Amino acid sequence: MEIVKISQQNEKQIREFHKLVNIIYLTDENYVMPITDDVEAVFDPSKNKRFEHGEAERWLLFENDVCVGRIAAFYEIKHGKPFGAWGFFEVLENESYAVALIGTAEKWLKDKGCDKILAPVNFGDKDSFWGLLIQGNKKPSYLENYNPHYYQNFIEGQGYEREIEQTTYDISYKEFNYTRFKAISNRALGNSDYRFEFLDFAQIDKYVQDFIVIYNQSWAFHEDFVPLKREVLLKRFKSMRYAMYPEFTVFAYHNERPIGFFVSILELNEVFCKFEGRLSWWNKIKFLLSRGSITKAKAIIFGVVPDYRKLGIDTGLIIKSYEGMMKAKKISSMELAWIGDFNPKMLSMLSSMGAKLTKTHHTYRRKLF
Repeated sequence: MEIVKISQQNEKQIREFHKLVNIIYLTDENYVMPITDDVEAVFDPSKNKRFEHGEAERWLLFENDVCVGRIAAFYEIKHGKPFGAWGFFEVLENESYAVALIGTAEKWLKDKGCDKILAPVNFGDKDSFWGLLIQGNKKPSYLENYNPHYYQNFIEGQGYEREIEQTTYDISYKEFNYTRFKAISNRALGNSDYRFEFLDFAQIDKYVQDFIVIYNQSWAFHEDFVPLKREVLLKRFKSMRYAMYPEFTVFAYHNERPIGFFVSILELNEVFCKFEGRLSWWNKIKFLLSRGSITKAKAIIFGVVPDYRKLGIDTGLIIKSYEGMMKAKKISSMELAWIGDFNPKMLSMLSSMGAKLTKTHHTYRRKLF
């Protein structure tokens, strides 16, 4: 076996990094190759702001000059200490290959001063490439990890313990318990001090600022919380413009104070599954021509600031989102992803809505010393 560190300037090595999945998932009809540009953006310091306070490396594993595995490791300095992780792990069904790759990532992170590791995750936001697929037999959603069953044994065999169980639910609009949630939401919708409004791209600067205010108040209790930067979020919203309709994003306000949001996009893999990871100019045109055929939306983030969480704002956002989706007409269902087991209230709410569990991912943690 030979492990080779990838150079960001070595196009052949980068091609090997992406081509490996064609071997691993050759006979898996559910697999959808991620868009190469999305993955490469993670490792590009000009596109990923986490490089301002961290580093990332990638490795390939060769056996007899054939690429049989890959892994990436990264850390970010938060609150004065390095938070380490690895991800983008792909390997043939051989335990010795997995041990060598995970060991390489761990050694690099230990040398950087990390004392514990999350895996398999992303050097970026939690809504992308995060967690190991444990259960689910559907095609992966856009930016969602999809893995062979044997990865679980490889990871747990190296001493990793489950940190978070992330669940994904589907709900069709025919099964949504609209009558019940409409009645509950009237507490907020019927109060003139509250208002709910759809995103208006003509005022994108305003909504980006409102999103930051809500996010920074809602997620501040997380251990690895880092406040959002306006320029980064503005760029992301603009990049998502063609993946969403204005009715897909709802903001809640108490008078003029922003207090909640519900953000959804089109389930892009309904079209991207045909592109084999390539988002060429021609495929971009095909996407624009085909996006009207997409039948599913994907909720990517939902939040209410802490002091408004028992006032019906959450159900108000859900009802307004539902009404927005009905306005779009072509959407028949929604996927609600990344529901952590630390959020039992949300899990209970999904059940009462009529949502069905479809996928489970695990985020693992291991202490190094």
